[in-house]
Amino acid sequence: MRVVILAAGYGTRLYPYTKSFPKPLLKIGKRPIINYLVDKIEELKDISRIIVVTNDRFFKQFKDWKDNIVIKYPTHIINDLTKTPEDRLGAIGDMHFVFNKEGFVDDFLVLGGDNLFQDSLVDFIHFAKSKHPFATIGLFDIKDKDEASHFGVVGVNRQNRIIDFFEKPEEPKSSLVAMCLYYFPREKSRLIKEYLSNPLNPYDTAGTYINWLRTKDKVYGFVFKNFWFDIGHLHTYKKVSKLLGRGR
Repeated sequence: MRVVILAAGYGTRLYPYTKSFPKPLLKIGKRPIINYLVDKIEELKDISRIIVVTNDRFFKQFKDWKDNIVIKYPTHIINDLTKTPEDRLGAIGDMHFVFNKEGFVDDFLVLGGDNLFQDSLVDFIHFAKSKHPFATIGLFDIKDKDEASHFGVVGVNRQNRIIDFFEKPEEPKSSLVAMCLYYFPREKSRLIKEYLSNPLNPYDTAGTYINWLRTKDKVYGFVFKNFWFDIGHLHTYKKVSKLLGRGR
């Protein structure tokens, strides 16, 4: 299994913090956000390599980060060659960029580089492999429908198969939302190319791809129980820093 950390965004909603600094390298306590993800990944077995995909603006900073951290698994920093928010590939574009570059010979675990969660990935991977060869995504009950309207809101059946997916709905049916956490078996990772072949399909919102995928194939959801934060806005970063930063 290969792990992909999506870190090619420009973090415009966190300016001025991210004007010249990548969001996944912002610190919570004394450690960059991405380090917490690495901790989770290192709990897993059978990882062949970790790929961090970033952009040309932040490529050197991620290279410097890698040179100053000891990671259990071989880790590679990949430059998607974009230079501005206007020419970014987006989450789906970067996934396809990495999948195509790496080859479709292994399963992919994909994580957003700005996500923080408490649960181990071990149970998620165990569940995902039990649903092979279908994709699995991470879910979290945010307990607030108003807050859920800022995310992809998900409906699942008794088998945990995703039956509904609404990207940032004005009136969410539930508070169960999609995390930026995906397991794509190698047999299904090529479907992303089919999705991108239609120029009308958005390339920047992973949720839109998941909604498309669930209509083409089975997609399952695994619910994380403890805390999860998407560091997408300045107020969230400040909140998480206050909650988790002490003593870390």
